[in-house]
Amino acid sequence: MKLQYKEQFKKIVIPGMKKEFKIDNDLGVPRITKVVVNVGVGRLMTTSKDNKELIKKISEIVGIITGQKPSTCPAKKSIASFKLREGMPIGLKTTLRGQRMEDFIFRFVNLALPRIRDFWGIPLKHIDEQGNLNYGVKEYSIFPETERIQNAPIFGLEITFVTNAKTKDQAIKLYQLLEFPLWQKNQ
Repeated sequence: MKLQYKEQFKKIVIPGMKKEFKIDNDLGVPRITKVVVNVGVGRLMTTSKDNKELIKKISEIVGIITGQKPSTCPAKKSIASFKLREGMPIGLKTTLRGQRMEDFIFRFVNLALPRIRDFWGIPLKHIDEQGNLNYGVKEYSIFPETERIQNAPIFGLEITFVTNAKTKDQAIKLYQLLEFPLWQKNQ
């Protein structure tokens, strides 16, 4: 059986990181501080006739996936070539912390990623210099809790795991110890 996030962090991550990077204090060990889930709905808004219903349906699906209602991000200015008007909702975002974040990480790594077709792992180029991991999901249907949803538009998610790691190497080791499937070939 897979360990939950807290147990895995205490039993595996803290000793492993302290040994490899010579960290004295347990609180100095890098950790994931928050997870941000974004959905861009700008293209769907310009092609759809019933925008409010579309935003409501996508918001419900993101709420089911994350366990938290997303906030709407309006457009800051109008762009005629994109059929975009100021104040029009163009995105949804959710910031997860605490227990919801831990539950989401567990479901994402152990349930959602294995359901992606032809998945070889997360390339290391998705980790930036601050140690944040950015991963885009083409379809929300990889999450098992969305199987019963019908008549919904297909959209993708962008998931960002934010860490307090000081270097990219520390972040890579953190993700490896948390059993994120990182793909190291040809990097």
